[in-house]
Amino acid sequence: MKAIQFDRIGGPEVMYYTDVPRPEVRPGTVLIRNQAIAVNFGDLFFTRNEYLVKPRLPDTPGMEAAGVIDAVAPDVSHLKPGTRVAYIGMGSYAEYTLIKAGRVMVLPEYLSFEEGAAFPIAVLTAWHTLHTCHHLTPGQTVIVHSAAGGVGIAAVQIAKAYGARVFGTVSKDSKKSIVRDFGADEVINYETDDFAATALRLTDGRGVDLILDAVGKPTFEKGLSCLAPFGHLVLYGRAGGAPERLDPLRLFSKGLKVSGFAVPMVYSMSEIHQRAVADVFRLSREGKLRIPVGKKFPLSEAAEAHRYLLSRESTGKLLLIP
Repeated sequence: MKAIQFDRIGGPEVMYYTDVPRPEVRPGTVLIRNQAIAVNFGDLFFTRNEYLVKPRLPDTPGMEAAGVIDAVAPDVSHLKPGTRVAYIGMGSYAEYTLIKAGRVMVLPEYLSFEEGAAFPIAVLTAWHTLHTCHHLTPGQTVIVHSAAGGVGIAAVQIAKAYGARVFGTVSKDSKKSIVRDFGADEVINYETDDFAATALRLTDGRGVDLILDAVGKPTFEKGLSCLAPFGHLVLYGRAGGAPERLDPLRLFSKGLKVSGFAVPMVYSMSEIHQRAVADVFRLSREGKLRIPVGKKFPLSEAAEAHRYLLSRESTGKLLLIP
C-alpha cells in the first residue's frame, strides 16, 4: 500500500511517499481503508519529535481519518467489515491504517467521509476544552483563539449552542468573515489589535470567563491579563511557540486557573469520551455544528499540505485524499 513516511526528524521536507506492507489485524484492532485523512498541527510536531507521542523511525504521521472497515480482529464483536467509520489514532497518512477498536467511531449516514475526517480531533478537542476542562454555562464569555481553524470553528459553534458570548481571534483580516459566519459575536485580529484590551472594553472591564488558546507564546500572557475573576485559560496548542514559564503567584489576585489539554488524555476515559462523541453528533444532526474543509491535497502531497498549514493561510480543516 501507499503511505507517507519519514526516517529523520524535521519539517515537511523529511516526508516521502512510498510503498509499505499492508498491516494485518491483531487482537483488539480493526483495519480501515482510509477515504479522507485530516491534517493537524500535531502532525507537524510529530515529525519534529515535539509531540506527546514520539515517532519510531521510520514512521507514518497522521492522527485521524475516515474510511471503511476492511478487516476486524476475531475478538472485536461490535464492529463489522464495510462499516463507515472515523477514528483518532496514529499512522493515518496511508491507504490503510490499523487502529484499536476503542478509538473508532461509527460515522452517521448524514456525514460524508470528508466531514467525518474533519470531525474527530477538532470537535472533540473543542468539546472537552469547553465541557471537561471547563464547565461552560449560559451567559459566560469565551475567547476562542485561532477561531478560523478546525478546532476554533468547532469551539465557536459549540460555545454558542450552549449560550455563551464568543469572541473569536484570527491572524489575518481575511479570516474574519468565516468566523462571523459560524456565529462569533466579535472577531479580533490578534496580530494587529490588542485582543486583551478589546475584550476588556467589550466586557466593560470585567474580562472573559474562558480562553481557549492554541497559539501559545504570542497570546498567553495577554490572555491572563483579560480574564475575569475566577477566569480560566485552557492551553491546547502552541502554534506560535511555547509560552514563557508561568509564575503561579500571578494567579492569586483574581483566583485564575490555567489548564492544559490534548485529545490523547481522554482515550482511556470511556464514559467521558462517549459522552462527548454523542453530544457532538447530536449538535451536528441538529445543524448546530459543522466543520468546513478548507483545502484538499492528494496523499502524495502531504509535505505541501504541511507547508500550507504552516503558512497560516488555511481555514477550516485540511484533508489528504488517498
